[in-house]
Amino acid sequence: MPKKQGGNKKKNQSNFSKLSIFQPNKNRFKKSCPLSIKGAPTIDYKNIKLLKKYVSENGKILPSRITNISQKKQRELSLSIKRARNLALL
Repeated sequence: MPKKQGGNKKKNQSNFSKLSIFQPNKNRFKKSCPLSIKGAPTIDYKNIKLLKKYVSENGKILPSRITNISQKKQRELSLSIKRARNLALL
């Protein structure tokens, strides 16, 4: 007679299945915004040298998850890049 297989699947699960990709990583540290620290350059459409750092080779604005810029500064930066493009500075 074969053995009954009950609903005890939780005992057979490994520890890896308990980990979730949505759990926050406690060992990870937050990088500070490079444009919010003391002595940081001001974001202006005339400052082409600064704006070129945050534009890709194709001319697209780099996202803040790559550049580690805060949301407020990212909005200012994108507006300045768009103004510089409009005036043909970039």
